[in-house]
Amino acid sequence: MAFELKGKIKVLFEQQDFASGFYKRDFVITTTEQYPQDIKLSALKERVEQLNGLGEGDVVNVKFDLRGREYNGNYYVDLNAWRIERDGQGATASAPAPQVDSAPLPDVEPMVVDADGDDDLPF
Repeated sequence: MAFELKGKIKVLFEQQDFASGFYKRDFVITTTEQYPQDIKLSALKERVEQLNGLGEGDVVNVKFDLRGREYNGNYYVDLNAWRIERDGQGATASAPAPQVDSAPLPDVEPMVVDADGDDDLPF
């Protein structure tokens, strides 16, 4: 199941390397909702590279999966980021605003309706 979250990077933690060759990097996003929330996510293995060039305070869109597991009778939930993009990367973000034609509108005669309801409309 995929989810999407938009917010500002609050904390970027250091990369964690494990003996098995696995590595990850955690980060915290502060959402842009009416009541902002601090959400901790993880970038696993090659996804860590998507955090390069980002810093605290950058606004990002994060697509992530929700993962759960049980270990010794305790239950854990992980938010695994699989796409991290700086907000506004799309083509529309840098597109210029459309130009508005300021030419005056042509004069149009007002429509007159007979008091008795007679008109030339077929319906």
